Amino acid sequence: MKVAIIHDWFVDYSGSERVVEQLLHLYPEADLFSVIDFMPEHLRKHIAYKKAKTTFIQKLPFAKKHYRNYLVLMPLAIEQLDVSGYDLVISSSHAMAKGVLTHANQVHICYCHSPIRYAWDLYHQYLRESGLHKGVKGFVAKMMLHYIRMWDYTTANRVDYFIANSAYIGRRIQKVYNRTSTVIYPPVDVESFTLTHIKEDFYLTASRMVPYKKMDMIVEAFAQMPDKKLVVIGNGPDFNKIKAKAGANVTLLGYQPFKILKDHLERARAFVFAAEEDFGILPVEAQACGTPVIAFGRGGTFETVLDGGTGVLYPQQSITSLKDAVNRFELIAHTLQPDTIRQHAERFNIETFRSQIEELVNEYLNAPLALKE
Repeated sequence: MKVAIIHDWFVDYSGSERVVEQLLHLYPEADLFSVIDFMPEHLRKHIAYKKAKTTFIQKLPFAKKHYRNYLVLMPLAIEQLDVSGYDLVISSSHAMAKGVLTHANQVHICYCHSPIRYAWDLYHQYLRESGLHKGVKGFVAKMMLHYIRMWDYTTANRVDYFIANSAYIGRRIQKVYNRTSTVIYPPVDVESFTLTHIKEDFYLTASRMVPYKKMDMIVEAFAQMPDKKLVVIGNGPDFNKIKAKAGANVTLLGYQPFKILKDHLERARAFVFAAEEDFGILPVEAQACGTPVIAFGRGGTFETVLDGGTGVLYPQQSITSLKDAVNRFELIAHTLQPDTIRQHAERFNIETFRSQIEELVNEYLNAPLALKE
């Protein structure tokens, strides 16, 4: 059986690339395809040192750093990838990958990280934050995203079977594409984290500092709770704005390597999370350390954090709601057992992901091609 794996773009190693990494473990002879491939050499071990077959966008000016500027060309580009010689096509898609062209004798399975967020549910937020909500540039951007939405919806019919990375994304697939999906959670390297029973007297948050992560909200909330220490790991465009809101009880460490992040996750009293994520790997990694999580209760964290069992969920992305959650956590912290928290995190381990993917792919390969879910 010849297998093709299509990914949107290879530029770094994050959640979606972890999925590709494990797909390559299951199908080591698979060929990789992508809109672009600028993954640094020190990260290529995660994709078995393979070079993806790319599109014409790979050779366009400034594509390495500004590939998103070519978004409007990506539907055309992805359709130029020739996967007609493969029996099984697996797309790892949060943007364009699922739009690859296949024929009737192939099985196309899409592992969907999300429908294109900036074209659908984050459309208005994206335009505002990019300064594209008005004016001539805004008009052009809206026209482009309208075209992307139409293309995205139409290409859902090119997929035989959808796999969603959470029930939250499954609901979005149903709403946007009117297609059902099977939930298989992304792989989390639980074994790389050590269960730690003794916690220290500080809270931890970590993320890239961009608006939707709400890191400024977390820092501002803790600035209003001066008796509680907060350590912040991460960097990004909003770093200086967030630093300006930090009180004396808030320590910003900037970007830190995995070793330092892991050490803090293991020792923290609790991990604080405020984003509405499709899945959210960091809260699961914290739980793998036996560390409770205080998280916004929408998106993937609603499925990965047990309110009152492995942490505390709060209902609104607001300073008041977060402060209430921290105070509630303080009251129940003694009941949250590190062993129980770690055991819950093990549900999301790599071996579970591999076995579920393999079982489902075999089922789909043996199903009649005419019966799309």
